[in-house]
Amino acid sequence: MNLKSLADLLGMSKTTVSRALNGYPEVNVRTRERVLAAAREAGYEANPMARGLAVGRTNVFGIIYPLLPADLGDAMFLHTVGGMTEALEARKMNFIIGPVSAGNELASYEQIVRGRRVDGLVVSRTLVRDERIAFLSKAGFPFVAHGRTALDTPYAWFDYDNEAGIRMAAACLLEQGHQRIALLSAPLEMNFACQRNDAFLAALSGAGLRADPRYLISDTIDRRSGYQAMQQLLACSPRPTAVIVDNHLSGVGAVRALLDAGVEIGKEMSIIVWGSLADTLAGANVTTIDQPDPAGAGKKMIEMLLALSTGTPAGELQVLWQPILLPGATVGRCPA
Repeated sequence: MNLKSLADLLGMSKTTVSRALNGYPEVNVRTRERVLAAAREAGYEANPMARGLAVGRTNVFGIIYPLLPADLGDAMFLHTVGGMTEALEARKMNFIIGPVSAGNELASYEQIVRGRRVDGLVVSRTLVRDERIAFLSKAGFPFVAHGRTALDTPYAWFDYDNEAGIRMAAACLLEQGHQRIALLSAPLEMNFACQRNDAFLAALSGAGLRADPRYLISDTIDRRSGYQAMQQLLACSPRPTAVIVDNHLSGVGAVRALLDAGVEIGKEMSIIVWGSLADTLAGANVTTIDQPDPAGAGKKMIEMLLALSTGTPAGELQVLWQPILLPGATVGRCPA
């Protein structure tokens, strides 16, 4: 049954029936109750696209994502997107992913905004200086950043405490007597990598140590680059006794490189990885800095987007969750 049929059944205009279904205050209570009861009895369900067009909304939110080869096998990414999708489906809304090439990313944002093809966006993999966020802020388009940036303008963001997580990892290794500690990082133009790198250097400095430049390797963002970076560390003389990897994708490669090299992890070399490896290195029992509840994080970002759409100021929508250290078998005393 469509809206016209329901209106004919009730002997009312389509406008009155539509306004009653959508809760407009000018429709009196008795009329609204009569319309809702008839709609339930007839099994009528509003067309969300038509309703969206009527009120200037699409009921669709999205993310423009420059997919890397490893992303579709990234359990943390999929859990987060799953949480976003679930939160919107509960409200009979939709979530879409728009994969783009890295060089066409900003142009895709401009196209989406001009056409108002979605009601809001999640901006992922934020950069220290992020032109996407600057553009969306200037355009007044609703968005939530999954991560922070150096932008001064107030904007809505959700993030985990990068500094606190690295401090926990460094403290864990320092307590075990390690002094030659390495850091494998994602590209440092990514804000999370920059924050984690700065926190690592500060933690070593606070312990009276200086980081060996050979032990600081960036641009490790997938399994292959993590594997190669760990091989580079193993070739150092002296080599580090402990390693922190700031992202779980390169962490998989780094742990695999140690296993392939026959290094006894936790005895000859300790390692802590940011992010869960349970889905990719089952049984390895890696010590991790965990980002709890990625699906819940996805739901939270959708709640923030919906709050933006109802007028909550962006500066009031800034959420920082705390990571936790999950002990495993890959950290031990510094070898003599």
